[in-house]
Amino acid sequence: MATGPTAPDRAVRHHRLELDGTEVFYREAGPQGAPVLLLPHGYPCSSYQYRNLMPALADRWRTVTPDFPGFGYSGTPAPDRCTFDGYAAFLRRFTERLGIDRYALYLHDYGSQIGLRLAIAAPQRVAALIIQNGDIYEDTLGPKYQGLQEYWDHPTAKGRAVLEDAVSEAGFREEFLNDVRPDLAARIPPDLWTLAWTQLRTPERRAIMVGLMEGLRENLDWFPRYQACLREHRPPTLIAWGPQDGYMPEPSARAYLRDLPDAELHLLDGGHWALETNLAEITALIRDFLARQGHALPIE
Repeated sequence: MATGPTAPDRAVRHHRLELDGTEVFYREAGPQGAPVLLLPHGYPCSSYQYRNLMPALADRWRTVTPDFPGFGYSGTPAPDRCTFDGYAAFLRRFTERLGIDRYALYLHDYGSQIGLRLAIAAPQRVAALIIQNGDIYEDTLGPKYQGLQEYWDHPTAKGRAVLEDAVSEAGFREEFLNDVRPDLAARIPPDLWTLAWTQLRTPERRAIMVGLMEGLRENLDWFPRYQACLREHRPPTLIAWGPQDGYMPEPSARAYLRDLPDAELHLLDGGHWALETNLAEITALIRDFLARQGHALPIE
């Protein structure tokens, strides 16, 4: 009996490997030989944040996202390895271990800081950028940064206690809802903050999370380096941004056009975690954008 063409396998696969003495959990979808979309995750989430995007792209792209050490289902190494520099080095070694030498990069939240450090180290490997609520311009930081900025300028034990209190289930809930309208908030599943708290509640991991918030101060010194890298290399860039974001409002998105004037900018009706509320729109934008860059399997 004749059969039609086989539908592409869109299933997300879950793997573990050991890297530098730490067990690393990662998710992967799509054909092994397809162009790669590398998905570094943000705070306080994990590879879980891409669980819906990955199968939506798996017909023409190989999507890969690890849990950073100290996050998600990965192991917890020494705290001195759980820094932005440490995570950029980890991401480089991770891609080398998987034999990935060229990729489009999805930059979101902490993943933007880590991914851009990776891009600075190896710009020739970056086929394209997709930027979604990842800030690198100090003058456009939103009002929710005020408390952190005050602590960076005048670190005190009381200020550090505020950071420690934010590493909690209630604090994570605030991170995920983050100023979106009530109708959009109703579409953001509580699984996000419940799972994040379950995974990050140990004393070791809570200390890592506080250390990363303190380490954001150092990232301000990296901002001009990120911007210079973008100006010099001008990677094809799609900006898909949720402006209902107390940390990274609309001006944070538009600021990228200073260094990437040819970037495509799309302002969504969403916020920081737009993959939860605007998945179909972002998926369509990515598919069209990467196909036009030639970074996609051909349509059969």
